Amino acid sequence: MISLRRLTLALAVVGLAGCQLPPQDSTQVGFRGVMIGQTSSPETMAALQAANVAPAALPPAATDASRADSIYQNVQVLGHLSNAEFLRTMTAITNWVAPTTGPEAGCNYCHNAQNLASDEKYQKVVSRQMLRMTQEINGEWTGHVAQTGVTCYTCHRGGPVPPGTWYYTDVNQPLRHYLDRDDIRVQSQMPLRTEVSNRSSVNQAEYAYALMINMSSGLGVNCTFCHNSRAFTNWDQSPPQRLTALRGLRMVRSLNMNHMVALQDVWPAARHAADHLTDEGTLEPWHVNAEVSRGPMGDGAKLQCQTCHQGLNKPLYAAAMAQAYPGLYPYVPPPVSEAAADTAAAIE
Repeated sequence: MISLRRLTLALAVVGLAGCQLPPQDSTQVGFRGVMIGQTSSPETMAALQAANVAPAALPPAATDASRADSIYQNVQVLGHLSNAEFLRTMTAITNWVAPTTGPEAGCNYCHNAQNLASDEKYQKVVSRQMLRMTQEINGEWTGHVAQTGVTCYTCHRGGPVPPGTWYYTDVNQPLRHYLDRDDIRVQSQMPLRTEVSNRSSVNQAEYAYALMINMSSGLGVNCTFCHNSRAFTNWDQSPPQRLTALRGLRMVRSLNMNHMVALQDVWPAARHAADHLTDEGTLEPWHVNAEVSRGPMGDGAKLQCQTCHQGLNKPLYAAAMAQAYPGLYPYVPPPVSEAAADTAAAIE
């Protein structure tokens, strides 16, 4: 009997080893009486707050009438900015993504210092595509990012390789839903067998729940942040965050297919590990794959919820960094006055 009690106690200790000790905070976020709420640990929240401090915006650029593309060569995305705003934006991007030490520190990470117009470094080609992607997010996906927007720092957090990217491991990888698969539903919408029975397999259910757990972990929330547990499939009874999450899924899939996959032939087979070493010689903890730019199956990095959110339902606690940098939004040419249009037509 004593041995059985000891065994029971030991099993209880092992079972609770992964649980967080009290106190736990609970917040109601949905309808009363159905426990649509979130629980959080003060210890975990303190760690998240320390890790998600948005850097202050650089001082505003001085008034400058000259455009960047009239001064520099091969400025394909930010050429519409004034020279002063262009240099300010370049400085901010350097602070957000470039190494701070070594031969490729600062501007040298993307540029040949002897020929800034050159595209010889793959990092510059990638950065240009990422700028286009950022502009697309801030301009076309406001249904997910609202007016807060994103910057390079939202994902990169001060390093060349963002944490939370993913690579192929096998053809049935759950994270493929962030890329090119749209077959996530496995729960029946009818209570009994019908002529159209639900033929979802256990493997399909595991795939669906693995993806949901991945999203939950990336946002630091539980299932009831987006779902009403009494009716998971019913949109009318779900919290509004579910629609925001759906838009986010569509956004991530679009960005992966149109921007990340487009860089497949640009990524080198290997990345210099020295760029990401700590003083102890180990890889910096913010990215376990920092020494490679392609995964085990030869594909480049891809996005998921974790890449931007990093444990928060609103990245960086919704800090509106992007609003301080007009170059991170799509360029809208100024309206042409009727008189100017007539003059241009007369010249032609």
